[in-house]
Amino acid sequence: MILPTAMIVAGTGWSRSLAATTDVIDDLSRPPPRASNGADWELVADRVMGGVSNGSMHRETVRGREAIHMQGDVSLENNGGFLQIALDLAPNGTSIDASRWAGLEIDVIGNGESYNLHLRTADVVRPWQSYRHSFVAASEWRTLRLPFEEFEAHRIDAPLDTSTLRRIGIVAIGRAFHADVAIGGVRFHT
Repeated sequence: MILPTAMIVAGTGWSRSLAATTDVIDDLSRPPPRASNGADWELVADRVMGGVSNGSMHRETVRGREAIHMQGDVSLENNGGFLQIALDLAPNGTSIDASRWAGLEIDVIGNGESYNLHLRTADVVRPWQSYRHSFVAASEWRTLRLPFEEFEAHRIDAPLDTSTLRRIGIVAIGRAFHADVAIGGVRFHT
């Protein structure tokens, strides 16, 4: 599988401010599982559909940085195959208008595996539908920019409408493997 190219904005030097071109979704400044936007992070596994994948979500320090850390084993048994940490973009689960932004920026570290960032909009009505962008979670902290124009529709015909964005998810999906990915911040970027 060829992964879309995510632009790496910064490595380990976190003193650089991107505030002029970003808007915070979560900077991990609130007590867990609460995000900066007022919504709560949650762990979702394929067990909701009969699968047997097993994972955990913890707020902890990962390689010197506060993070939301998802770990577990993705299994394809019983038609399963995913683990996800998800966040509504509004505390009440309604849509927000993100059309002024060009994409999402995430601070991420992991085990060198491929993961997805999934988006849900008002058009997404089935659990298997989403807009997806793949990325590799390297073994050192990286800031990745994922442009909305590179997200691919999955099992939905409607084009991505960022004016009705509802939810984001960091997903380990589609193959049996050990998931180990941590997020140190999520922002919209211009």
